[in-house]
Amino acid sequence: MATQPQVITCKAAVAWEPNKPLVIEDVQVAPPQAGEVRVKVLFTALCHTDAYTWSGKDPEGLFPCILGHEAAGIVESVGEGVTEVQPGDHVIPCYQAECRECKFCKSGKTNLCGKVRLATGVGVMLNDRKSRFSINGKPIYHFMGTSTFSQYTVVHDVSVAKIDPQAPLDKVCLLGCGVPTGLGAVWNTAKVEPGSIVAVFGLGTVGLAVAEGAKASGASRIIGIDIDSKKFDRAKSFGVTEFINPKDHEKPIQQVIVDLTDGGVDYSFECIGNVSVMRAALECCHKGWGTSVIVGVAASGQEISTRPFQLVTGRVWKGTAFGGFKSRSQVPWLVDKYMKKEIKVDEYVTHNMTLADINKAFDLMHDGGCLRVVLDMHFYSSAHALCKLLLPSITRPSSKVCLCLALFPKATLTEAVVIDVTK
Repeated sequence: MATQPQVITCKAAVAWEPNKPLVIEDVQVAPPQAGEVRVKVLFTALCHTDAYTWSGKDPEGLFPCILGHEAAGIVESVGEGVTEVQPGDHVIPCYQAECRECKFCKSGKTNLCGKVRLATGVGVMLNDRKSRFSINGKPIYHFMGTSTFSQYTVVHDVSVAKIDPQAPLDKVCLLGCGVPTGLGAVWNTAKVEPGSIVAVFGLGTVGLAVAEGAKASGASRIIGIDIDSKKFDRAKSFGVTEFINPKDHEKPIQQVIVDLTDGGVDYSFECIGNVSVMRAALECCHKGWGTSVIVGVAASGQEISTRPFQLVTGRVWKGTAFGGFKSRSQVPWLVDKYMKKEIKVDEYVTHNMTLADINKAFDLMHDGGCLRVVLDMHFYSSAHALCKLLLPSITRPSSKVCLCLALFPKATLTEAVVIDVTK
């Protein structure tokens, strides 16, 4: 008879309240129930959506919670009725579910899924409307159905994509959100054709993925718009052919683009989440056929506006979620494309850190030079265990520090590890 999964105690970064530093806590993670999967999260990246909820501006934000939604790991255990993944499988948790049974999934018109949204939207699991996370009996809310800032998490089986076990998890974790969102906005939502002129507003991870997707689609001009001119050199390697800084012009940016493109672009993509920029992105499109795709998520309560004549004269305004990709079906396909070197992933990773440094990592994320920070979720635990094994025989504190640095060259908390195991 199979051993029943037990509660796991592990490290997690907990957001106790908005705008307060995340705290590394010992969290109890309950076993998966029917239709659920418990995943050992090995690597997770930071995304601006995490920061948005953490800021308190998200109307669905609940505290205390465990944030995180862009990750990769290994299935630790599964609940009753789970058949498509099993312990040991390499997976990417997906905030965009795919049940293949609901009205949305069967429509063939959208990648949205309605099966678990009522539960994930309020930070709980569908089966019993409760959380699988707790600290000394106090429930901790889930986030986006993923909560990857924990070394172990529980997700619905319709929200986990099984991937090639040869894929490096510290890289393909990015295929859980930002990169697919940008690529899919081009390939699935806009369906950019060869020869098109494209404008990309915002040259962060998502904007660069849009540029990459547009280049792959054969766009003839890819115009990058950002208020940080230092981003242009890097953007060129993703396909951007021209750069405009709105601060360099007195005219509205949409007029600048219209003047540069003989009437406007064929496609524009707003990758910031600013409603004023969304308007500019629409109005820089060509009369008669221009399409603008809203990719960025605006703050709660914000509304978009334009003159109706902009739409009457043929422009189209669209939105996209997860780039229109169906998670369980197409994330493995994206991983395969990465393994064949058909899409970039490594190039988006600008920093590698550990769970213990998550607050510092968020500070870096807001720096214009940072695209994605990837956290090694188990580095601290591994370092702690090995140092505990090797250090007792060493008496000089300086030697202990040197040993840890030699064993773990990317450690930033070496002295804390040494103190913790020898106090």
